[in-house]
Amino acid sequence: MSREVRFYHLERQPSHQALVGLMKQVLKAGHRALVRCPDPDSMARLDEALWVQEPDSFLPHGRADGAEPHRQPILLTLGTENPAGADILTLVDGAAPPDDVSDFQRLLVLFDGRNDAVRDSARGQWRHFRDLGFHLSYWRQPESGGWVREREHQPDGQGA
Repeated sequence: MSREVRFYHLERQPSHQALVGLMKQVLKAGHRALVRCPDPDSMARLDEALWVQEPDSFLPHGRADGAEPHRQPILLTLGTENPAGADILTLVDGAAPPDDVSDFQRLLVLFDGRNDAVRDSARGQWRHFRDLGFHLSYWRQPESGGWVREREHQPDGQGA
């Protein structure tokens, strides 16, 4: 199983907008995602964005506090449980990872670079996962849109 964490530094758009594009890619690749939010307000923003941000491309999802969370390909949660059997864990808006991430092939960390506390939290998570031996990559949004990988850390010490 891959032990990979991708850090997405948001400067051009808020997490709820960036999440939509990333979740489209997750579903397209045949994965299931657990999206961990730090608080109910964040979860409500993300829930709404997944419903309405791109009206022509609904992203099937649900909330852990809703009906049948185990059936959701994208599940929004405040907790650490993984009832949908997701293989991708996404942490947004400074949400902390659960103690055990062994269920997940990949972790995605979306953080707002304009928020000092959230940026500092992401830096701490980078050090934490680096020390645990995960493969890390750091992605930024250029003015032209999309994502560019700017930094990488291989568990064996190789990388940019």
